[in-house]
Amino acid sequence: MQRSLIAGLALTSALVAPLAASAQTEVTWWHAMGGALGEKVDEIVAGYNASQDQYHLTAVYKGSYTETMTAAIAAFRAGEQPDLVQVFEVGTGTMMAAEGAVYPVYKLMEDHGQNFDPSVYLPAVAGYYTNTDGKMLSMPFNSSTPILYYNKDIFEAAGLDPEVAPETWADMEAFTQQIVDSGAATCGFTTGWISWAQLENLSAWHNQPIGTNENGFGSIDSKLTVNGPVQVRHWENLAKWQEAGLFKYGGPGGGADAAPAFYSGECAIYMNSSASRAGVLANTDFDLGLGMLPYYADVEGAPQNSIIGGATLWTLTGASDAEYEGVADFLTYLSSAEVQADWHQFTGYLPITTAAYELSKEQGYYDENPGADIAIKQVNLNEPTANSKGLRFGNYVQIRGVIDEEFEALLSGSKTAQDALDDLVERGNSLIEEFVEANG
Repeated sequence: MQRSLIAGLALTSALVAPLAASAQTEVTWWHAMGGALGEKVDEIVAGYNASQDQYHLTAVYKGSYTETMTAAIAAFRAGEQPDLVQVFEVGTGTMMAAEGAVYPVYKLMEDHGQNFDPSVYLPAVAGYYTNTDGKMLSMPFNSSTPILYYNKDIFEAAGLDPEVAPETWADMEAFTQQIVDSGAATCGFTTGWISWAQLENLSAWHNQPIGTNENGFGSIDSKLTVNGPVQVRHWENLAKWQEAGLFKYGGPGGGADAAPAFYSGECAIYMNSSASRAGVLANTDFDLGLGMLPYYADVEGAPQNSIIGGATLWTLTGASDAEYEGVADFLTYLSSAEVQADWHQFTGYLPITTAAYELSKEQGYYDENPGADIAIKQVNLNEPTANSKGLRFGNYVQIRGVIDEEFEALLSGSKTAQDALDDLVERGNSLIEEFVEANG
């Protein structure tokens, strides 16, 4: 009996030993991609896990961008943080200020022997997430920029050339006036994200500063400057066009009412993320046109380049070296041309690398999908300047809320465009000062 037990234990040990030797290192990624995007993330993760046997990556959906970032901060404080977390672009300043919580991606890749070259990423993407020393802090994943969508059927019904998108804001006013006057649609245009599309990108597109110290890139202690003549002129026009029935406000934040107004044919033109393309196509049956954002032709330097939105992946401290090996290995896989081209073509997000863009061209994607490269052409239109590479301010999530409040005060008639933007700058700078006091 005893001999049988010993033999059994020996056999068990012989079986367990190779299993233990081949155990995979677990790596965890928290993200904010729901719905079809979340399913695509799961597909990417499954592809990575099948591509090698050293690591097992688990992706966990944590809600909206804000919810995901908040959850990661709380988990870090409790010592239960994931290895990777997806953080939207306006959270970059907050993540940079979280000293001791972040393992910069350039250092992660260097420490773990991965071939990492920031120059392979689109300049508008790399610049947003790079510090003043040229070091990339987080790994780009889903990057987008606002573009213009239009209903070609409505254009044709209004007597406009359906193959010509409005190029300037003067065109926009003339086109939408003709659309409304003809009865082809009851609304000329709408937009998602007043903050992102009609203030931040408006400023960059016209090479106007958003704030001091290179829009906050140069110093945590920076100030907003979005109350200049170009921004005031544009907000005055938006209020005027709303009053005339040419423009319809889509609501605060992402503008929940904007997309349905475009889908239904109520509004002929819609400005929102390039990543909205899949949703637009899925929810409409009219002939869709795409174009770049309009610009004011008399503003010197316009159009410059648009800036990105979306998110990157941040590596958090506190994990084992083996986990970091897995994180670095996955990030290399994620940035491959094949994975990024597939993600870009499925979602409408930018191909974050030049190689992914070139592969998409080789595969005939842009020939089969005219206009799908509008976003790439727009962000690459000119080399980004200090005014157009992005923005980096603390408490910017809250500042975007202030932008919405001041814009609504403008539309209600309680403030002029100058007063609304002056108050926005004052209130926004107070929030930045609070951030500096807490993190400086």
